[in-house]
Amino acid sequence: MPELPEVEALAEFLRSRAVGRVVARVDVGSISVLKTYDPPPTSLAGLTVTNVARHGKFLDIDVDGLHLVFHLARAGWLRWSDNLPTTPVRPGKSPLALRVLLDDPDVEGRPGFDLTEQGTQKRLAVYVVRDPQDVPGIASLGPDPFAEDFDRATLAGILTGSRQQIKGLLRDQSILAGVGNAYSDEVLHAARLSPFAIAGSLDEAAVDRLYAAMHDILTAAVTTARGKPAKELKDAKRAGMRVHGRTGQRCETCGDTVREVSFADSSLQYCPTCQTGGKVLADRRLSKLLR
Repeated sequence: MPELPEVEALAEFLRSRAVGRVVARVDVGSISVLKTYDPPPTSLAGLTVTNVARHGKFLDIDVDGLHLVFHLARAGWLRWSDNLPTTPVRPGKSPLALRVLLDDPDVEGRPGFDLTEQGTQKRLAVYVVRDPQDVPGIASLGPDPFAEDFDRATLAGILTGSRQQIKGLLRDQSILAGVGNAYSDEVLHAARLSPFAIAGSLDEAAVDRLYAAMHDILTAAVTTARGKPAKELKDAKRAGMRVHGRTGQRCETCGDTVREVSFADSSLQYCPTCQTGGKVLADRRLSKLLR
């Protein structure tokens, strides 16, 4: 799933290519991705893209005051083209969920982008709203780690009194906006914290490490993603991971083996030496199979 760094890079990518261009047409390839119906997607035609912003993991394209907002979820992606087909999109079983055609008199062809979604779990969500706060997922977002006023005290306030495990807290969008499964693994590894540590029990030194790790990991990931075409962002994300998605491989920090804990629909990765004092955490899914 694209997280804060990739969505931030996509926002910058779209700002450099879409702002100032007029929306020629919006084609819906999958009705199920539309979560709002007033105003309709067709109302964007003829309006000019004025800005592109990020809200947590949501992308927000401002089109003369109307907002095309979308969340790519686990299997969605944005594919840019300088010359999209102009034949109308026919709803069907294709991965194509939405096509936005832009008009630019200075270039040949019809630039724009497709939103696609692979797999059977259809979670890609598209909204056309007058105010981004009309999107429930945006209205409920917690503080953004890239906000100017997000500092160590902000993070400490979030942690104070919490009985959540730190891994779950970092992923909870109503508590912290933009961090997901992959970067929470990376942040906790860099901070030398167990994913199962209780957030409210972290001492001052641990909070210091967590704040520094969050800042450093996310900033480095945005820097790596910045300027890359949308089609290269997934590979860049995978290449930058130290523990996430690297089960069974050698930890580059200490040389131990990266381990995994599996859940019903996700998994986490960690290094025992770096994060849990050498203790191997129980894999709950595997434990059930062994009973």
